[in-house]
Amino acid sequence: MTIKAIIWDIGGVIARTEDQTPRNQFASEVGVTRAKLEELFFSGEQGTRLQLGEITTPELMTYIGTELGLPEGLFSTLEERFFAGDRVDYELVDFIRTLKIDYKIGIISNAWPDVAGLLERWDIGDAFEHIVGSAEVGIMKPDPAIYHLSLDGLGVKPEEAIFVDDFLHNIEGCQNVGMHGVHFKNPGQAMDAIKAILKE
Repeated sequence: MTIKAIIWDIGGVIARTEDQTPRNQFASEVGVTRAKLEELFFSGEQGTRLQLGEITTPELMTYIGTELGLPEGLFSTLEERFFAGDRVDYELVDFIRTLKIDYKIGIISNAWPDVAGLLERWDIGDAFEHIVGSAEVGIMKPDPAIYHLSLDGLGVKPEEAIFVDDFLHNIEGCQNVGMHGVHFKNPGQAMDAIKAILKE
């Protein structure tokens, strides 16, 4: 079956925490481990609720600030401090743009609200033609439904699509619905894996 679409995750793939220092310093200053800090932002109950679109980003920042015992005036700075070491991989995005000449390009992301706006702020929105953000649809990977939303939006069958993600359970989720999966470890490895599938 010919590949017609290549679908990407954002966090850990297109944008990655390249400089670990800011997040480590942040955790140290507020007196928690980095793992605990990341749990508050992502995998804890409230972080998950934000990714499902059940609360707003300011509501999560208020929750985190309260949990950390910080003055209310600092709540608005938490998001910027947490993501200070993150970088967009513009070289990888250039590769994605070359793929867009021949393939449909999408995104499936367990993300906070307004993924499209985020991509525009990063000046990479042109690289993607269909975006599925968990907060907008109320579904998170690896729920099969979120993959089908992307496939339907791009107008392709599961076996016609490749999905790239840094979490193995999300790759297993896409494979369970019949998609090709590339487990992202680094840009070179992922690009080579995609090229290999396209040659099959």
